[in-house]
Amino acid sequence: MLAMKQRARPPFHLAFPVHDLAEAREFYGQLLGCPMGRSTDAWIDFDLMGHQIVAHLAPEQISSEILRNPVDGEQVPVRHFGLVLEWDEWHSFAARMRGSGVKFLIEPSVRFAGETGEQATLFLRDPSGNALEFKSFRDPAQLFAKDKL
Repeated sequence: MLAMKQRARPPFHLAFPVHDLAEAREFYGQLLGCPMGRSTDAWIDFDLMGHQIVAHLAPEQISSEILRNPVDGEQVPVRHFGLVLEWDEWHSFAARMRGSGVKFLIEPSVRFAGETGEQATLFLRDPSGNALEFKSFRDPAQLFAKDKL
């Protein structure tokens, strides 16, 4: 589902720590549907819709503390990564995550309803505690929109 798509822009690369590669393989490969690329006994490449994310075995880098900031009534994890999906794709993804029994860090909802930057969003954590956000804008032109001053 979250495999590579044709892109007009170059893909990004993100490396992050995990405490267990088998759990990372299950979460990113099976639950999220990211095809696995190269791997060793210390890291695994995943294809997150054409972007290269790399789970590195580094249990000493894992922290149980999550720093948060308030955003539209929610406590959003400061450190997180994820994707901006198309509106219908986000809703299908949210339904699939609900159906999988995944525990949400922040439940699927619409943030900034009726305002600049209105977006559907959800947060979850991988087994190592890394926070991921998946969001969508009903109007994709709102991705970088600014509030009127």
